[in-house]
Amino acid sequence: MNKTKIDWATMSWNPVTGCRHGCPYCYARRTATRFNAGLEDPALLTGGLHVLPEKIKATPYPYGFEPTLHRYRLGQPQNTEEPQTVFVCSMADLFGRWVPTSWIVEVLDACRKAPQHRYLFLTKNPARYLELDHLALLPHESNFWYGSTVANMDAVGMYVMQGVNVNSFWSMEPLLGPVDMAAAEGLPEWVILGAETGNRPDKVTPAREWVDNIVAFCEENEIPVFFKDNLRKYFPDLPASAFPWEV
Repeated sequence: MNKTKIDWATMSWNPVTGCRHGCPYCYARRTATRFNAGLEDPALLTGGLHVLPEKIKATPYPYGFEPTLHRYRLGQPQNTEEPQTVFVCSMADLFGRWVPTSWIVEVLDACRKAPQHRYLFLTKNPARYLELDHLALLPHESNFWYGSTVANMDAVGMYVMQGVNVNSFWSMEPLLGPVDMAAAEGLPEWVILGAETGNRPDKVTPAREWVDNIVAFCEENEIPVFFKDNLRKYFPDLPASAFPWEV
């Protein structure tokens, strides 16, 4: 695990890396591509998946942004005694359609072996949470938080966590358009609001109206909001951020 500059977590942990969503604003892909060693994998799995039992010293991303299980990292939470708020798989979507269920189970089991930490997961495929829950594979412990990326109204329709008794949150980062939270099937317990980073030509600048409408809804429904620094750059008068476990 590593200290992180992500302002809503204290550490990041990447037992799985790589993603196939293809988001044009993805910082993780840019990072992995920069450190891509271009190695050939003699044990390449079906579907273009990689498993690393041991660390390759040349680079943390020997296969670029292709999905990779770094099995040697699974014990890292147990080796960190001081409680941390851990963003799990900041360089992947652990719950992406292409990720084998066995990989997810290995990661969740590793989290359970180190209950001193708080684990935050984030996906663009929240339906996978439901699938795992129906298989009795999704932990319900209070230190597990399941996040969904909700960048615009299209993503709201994918949020189907109603009826699942787990901690949930939305990451509206980057916020790419107005979001009517009332249209969701179930509400999160926490919201993270942030702007797009990077310098791509079509970079979206959030409108104050989008932010104010979300904040007003959250206040009305007693949902704490965390404002990322990259959003405060545009709107420095935003209120103080809040964490649900501190409310």
